[in-house]
Amino acid sequence: MPSAFLPDRAFVRITGADAEHFLQNLITTDLGGFGAEGALPGALLTPQGKILFDFLISRDGDGFLIDIRADQLEAFVKRMTMYKLRAAVTIETLPETGATVTWGEAGDGVADHRFALAGTEVRRKPGQHGEAGGRDGYDALRILHGVPESGADYALQDAFPHDVLFDKSGGVSFRKGCYVGQEVVSRMQHRSTARRRTVIVSANAPLPVAGTDLTIGGKTIGTLGTIAGERGLAVIRIDKAGEAMAAGEPILAGDVPVTVALPGWSGLTFPSAAEEA
Repeated sequence: MPSAFLPDRAFVRITGADAEHFLQNLITTDLGGFGAEGALPGALLTPQGKILFDFLISRDGDGFLIDIRADQLEAFVKRMTMYKLRAAVTIETLPETGATVTWGEAGDGVADHRFALAGTEVRRKPGQHGEAGGRDGYDALRILHGVPESGADYALQDAFPHDVLFDKSGGVSFRKGCYVGQEVVSRMQHRSTARRRTVIVSANAPLPVAGTDLTIGGKTIGTLGTIAGERGLAVIRIDKAGEAMAAGEPILAGDVPVTVALPGWSGLTFPSAAEEA
């Protein structure tokens, strides 16, 4: 069974009589119909609707387990403690360092819903288990299925949930009540103004390094994120990419011609000029 150890992950357990209500009023994920079967993506937003912290959240007994970047752990716990006030909530940092991820067949841990949408079972659990390999295989799997992660593919406080497909992966709700940044995100949804999206980038030669601009006619439409040989991820202006593809204009990553594709599981298509008019 392929596996990877991700040393840059940490875990927070949130429990207590008010835990679900507390989180439901803060984060993008709808916990109301959320069972114990897996982990959903989620975020705590800025009031302007951009992603301040992102994570995976799963039920853990009578509470919730949050799988977050280790370098964001301290700031996240501090922010959640600030929101806690007098709520009957306990916020506890787990001692385990890193996460073990397995895929290819049934394994231990919670199922990552982002990959399940693409028809692949990926499971995660805290700590290092077995002879887990490095993260290259996991990153290649993320690229294959169009699953972006902050730090590698987008910067926190720079991306909206729509940019990283949270509206398609179960990471943001448009039906539950208010949460931080909800008004901006809902407006983007109902006005169909989301134009930056995560795409899978492919080339016939090795792609340049992460951070390289994707351009059309010398104008930047996005930036390369995670790279694995001739494939990678990027968050780009899909309206500009759609126009270029319709007109037969090349899209370049540095000086390498590339093609871009929206993840099939997202159900998204590139806007046409007619749709933009």
